[in-house]
Formats: sequence, structure tokens, C-alpha cells
Amino acid sequence: MKLLKDKNVVITGATRGIGKGIAIEFAKHGCNVAFTYSKSVDQANDLIKELESYKVQARGYQSDASVFLHADGLIKSVLMDFSKIDILVNNAGITKDNLLMRLTEQDFDDVINVNLKSVFNMTKAVQKTFLKQRYGSLIHISSVVGIKGNAGQSNYSASKAGIIGFSKSIALELGSRNIRSNVIAPGFIETEMTEKLSEEVVEKWRNAIPLKRGGTPEDVANLCVFLASDLSSYITGQVLNVDGGMLT
Repeated sequence: MKLLKDKNVVITGATRGIGKGIAIEFAKHGCNVAFTYSKSVDQANDLIKELESYKVQARGYQSDASVFLHADGLIKSVLMDFSKIDILVNNAGITKDNLLMRLTEQDFDDVINVNLKSVFNMTKAVQKTFLKQRYGSLIHISSVVGIKGNAGQSNYSASKAGIIGFSKSIALELGSRNIRSNVIAPGFIETEMTEKLSEEVVEKWRNAIPLKRGGTPEDVANLCVFLASDLSSYITGQVLNVDGGMLT
């Protein structure tokens, strides 16, 4: 059963990792996909071809969600190309890890702007559309680090914790208009980024997780599909962990 047939989604940062996994699963469920990327034009073109193989409309937009004018322009472009937007997935994110004593102001600002301000920018940009049609699903990708913190990631943790507070506030503001806002907090998800880690480090992570494995982008994407679909029509203001029991 295709849970998202004929719906349209905007996904930020979708050419790799979790974002790519979300885009593919949405396409499998019949959803048309508009996605953003920063520099990887070839990867974007490859993803478009892959998404179109599922007989849906797909288009990539080179855009910086951390800049409000870009976000606002993006939403206007998507509406011109797709006519409507049903779902927004705020996935764009970066890391610039360091201990506080070595963390620069620029490193802090960069992570906050890309990870947190982009969520504000994109949500504000799409809000008018959702209010007009009186429905919409907002899905924000946070992290378990935003819940429990992590040494050497004060900037990243702050940005991901901020997403949670923002989302809960928006759920209260927009719930009466049938606009839902929820957060997904992934744990240790094995992507291209984790491939750079040694097998010893990866095994240490896996052994510390009750399910004894790292998650996959599909694990996160499946929850996204649920939150985007009518199956979750009475769920808003929530933070759902996809962490194999890590925070249990």
C-alpha cells in the first residue's frame, strides 16, 4: 500500500545519508519529491533519476536553507513546479565537533545556522501555504544528542535540542489548523559518514545499543513515512527516538 500517493514533500539536504533514505522511501510510497542540496550536482541528478524510477515527480534545488531568502524562494519555486506542498522534512545538518575550549565562535554559529535556523526558515516559509490549505505535516530531524548531550558536540547538541523546543511550540501554535509538527531523534545511524570510523569504534557503538546494531537510513525514513501519512493524523508535538534502545 502506498501511504503517500499523490502527496508532495520538500526535503532539505537529501543527496546522501538519512535525507536520501527518506527521499527514496517517500518515492516508494507514491510521494512526489522536491529536495535541496548544497554543492553535489551529480549526486542530485543521480537521485532524481532514482526517484523517478518509482513513477513520481522529482526535482532538486540548489539552495541554502540557513538563509531565509533562499528558503522563501525555494518554497515559491516548489509551489510553481508542484502546485502544492503536503509535507516538509527539515533534515539539513552539519557537524563541527570540538571541545568547548577549542570550539570557535564561527564553528558554533555555522552549526546553529545550518541545523537550527534552517528549521525556522523553512517552517516559516511553508507556513502560509499550510495555513491556506489547513493541513500539513512538519517533520524535523533532531538527534539523541539533542536529548542527552555529548562531550565535544556542544554546538551540535544545542542545535538539535533547539529543534525540539521549536517543534513543540509550533505544534501548539498551528495544531488548530490541522498542521502537525513532530521530531525524529536518530541514534547511531550507519551512513557514509560513519564509514570513515574504524571498525573497532563502530563495534563499540553497536555493542552499547540494546538491539546490537546501528540503524539504517531506512529505519529513520520509515518513521518519516508514518508521520507524513494519515496514519499519524492524531500525533503532534512529539519526539520519537530511532535509536535501537540507546536511551532506554
